[in-house]
Amino acid sequence: MRKISYAPTDNRDIYPETDDEPLAETERHLRGIFRMLDMLETHFAEDADVYAWSNMMMYYQKGNPKAFVKPDIFVSFGIGKHERRIYKVWEEGKAPDFIMEFASQSTYHNNLGDKKDIYADIGVKEYFLYDTFRTNLPTPLMGFRLIDGDYVEITPLPDGRIISETLNLEFITRDDGIDVYDPVSGDWVKTRAEREAAAREKVEIRAQREANARRNAEAELAELREKIKRLEADSTDS
Repeated sequence: MRKISYAPTDNRDIYPETDDEPLAETERHLRGIFRMLDMLETHFAEDADVYAWSNMMMYYQKGNPKAFVKPDIFVSFGIGKHERRIYKVWEEGKAPDFIMEFASQSTYHNNLGDKKDIYADIGVKEYFLYDTFRTNLPTPLMGFRLIDGDYVEITPLPDGRIISETLNLEFITRDDGIDVYDPVSGDWVKTRAEREAAAREKVEIRAQREANARRNAEAELAELREKIKRLEADSTDS
């Protein structure tokens, strides 16, 4: 039987959609990454130009499929929310504006070394690192801002939070996790489920207040009617 050879019809064989590596080292890493993505996606949900995603193969040299990174979290402005299989910097016209890595025992050297250099070279404006188990990095939360082609570490505020000028958000470690504060709204950034739960709670509180107000008004009216009856009775007796 004659062997038939096939030629690829697109770039998927050239630029794979996966490197067959696990999404995260531990359950805590994976949950943290998913939660952060959920918060950022929810926060920017109304902005059609902002794309936030996780663990996508990102190629930064055209024609070189070995030149890739796979950020835990990235946010890119001005490229739209349409679905992507991979991120090719030359086709998108830019690198992401913000990248965050969840460091682990096996990744923190690369996070502070080669990856950091690559992100600076391709123009990622801000690079944040979070030490999930708080045992590997110099501090549990680190942020770097690109200045004249090099990363300069961002000085934390007195309470430990680090400001992302790119996202206009503040990151802070709390308890055994990490949270994000929105200085514009004056509230913590929520996941979609948390936002929906908060909205339901507001509706329930408003409904309860309205019900209490109705009961109070009905009680006052009943009391007023009873008072009028007593006055009328006293008038008749006299």
